[in-house]
Amino acid sequence: MKYKSKWQLEQEALENAYARQLLVEYNIKEVTTQRQAKNGTREFEFPVPCHPTHYKSKGNLRLAVFQSGTVRKQNGTYSPYQLNKKYKQNKRTTFLTENGLETRKYTGVARAHIWSQLARLQYMLEYYLKNYKIDSCAYSGLPSTNSYTN
Repeated sequence: MKYKSKWQLEQEALENAYARQLLVEYNIKEVTTQRQAKNGTREFEFPVPCHPTHYKSKGNLRLAVFQSGTVRKQNGTYSPYQLNKKYKQNKRTTFLTENGLETRKYTGVARAHIWSQLARLQYMLEYYLKNYKIDSCAYSGLPSTNSYTN
């Protein structure tokens, strides 16, 4: 068994308390498998359908936080979709052409990694509240309005 320092044990306790709070306040259930737990991944099932247009035919929304620093949407695609913020990054690549070595520059897209597990859990919750929760105004401290105006 791997040794854990006092700080690591405290962080783990905070993460577990946060996961319990997600269940109590938002009915977000942790559905992490043993293999995921061994790899440092935590997966959660949310009380909303994955695809609002398909209702419950595709199952409930599942998001996971990975030890590598990513937050991903787990269902609905062949490959889990990354939710981390994107930014543009200048990249260079070198090819061997008939003129010899040639270096080309281009602008690519990269994802910002979230290194703290608690920060990843918070990012996951904020993504859910922003994109899926009907009454997200209650979370932000704003008065809730259910009327829509044109």
